[in-house]
Amino acid sequence: MLNSFNLIVSTMRNREDSCITELWYFLRELGAKSVEVSRTGLPGLIVASCDLDPFYVVRKLREIANEKPWEFRYILKVVPVESVVRSELNEIGEGALKLARRKIGPSEKYKVEVHLRATKLKRTEIIESIAPFLSNRVDLENPDKIIRVEVIGGLTGLSVIEPPDVVSIPKIRAKKGMG
Repeated sequence: MLNSFNLIVSTMRNREDSCITELWYFLRELGAKSVEVSRTGLPGLIVASCDLDPFYVVRKLREIANEKPWEFRYILKVVPVESVVRSELNEIGEGALKLARRKIGPSEKYKVEVHLRATKLKRTEIIESIAPFLSNRVDLENPDKIIRVEVIGGLTGLSVIEPPDVVSIPKIRAKKGMG
């Protein structure tokens, strides 16, 4: 698995290679000059590093999916990643707080969203390494910002995102009545 990545992509189990090819195609179409994609060792999950802003990538993929959802055969979901740290509580907490303090305004509400894969870390201990150190109000139902923590074995991807910053192809298809 890559040691540094700025996109996490999910696909169907045993379709990782097809998803990697599809992702390469879209990233090149969006103008990426440098692309590195890797399996994570977990079924249906890959990571990628490219020279484009990951939020730009997600926004453009959403636009394509809204116009031509049939172009996506293997990519199911794309999550932007701003920072990668080792999967250790202190590093996760410090990295998440650094991003949060920079990206969450004083009056904005937030929530911490934790996705655990191949780790013994617990969701509650990760949240406790972040939430007590922020003075903003927590809103689990309608946050302005989401501190997204993606633990994948020994590495953790961190982002502070707004709800539309994750693109889900099945959700876009469902909205269009394509099931």
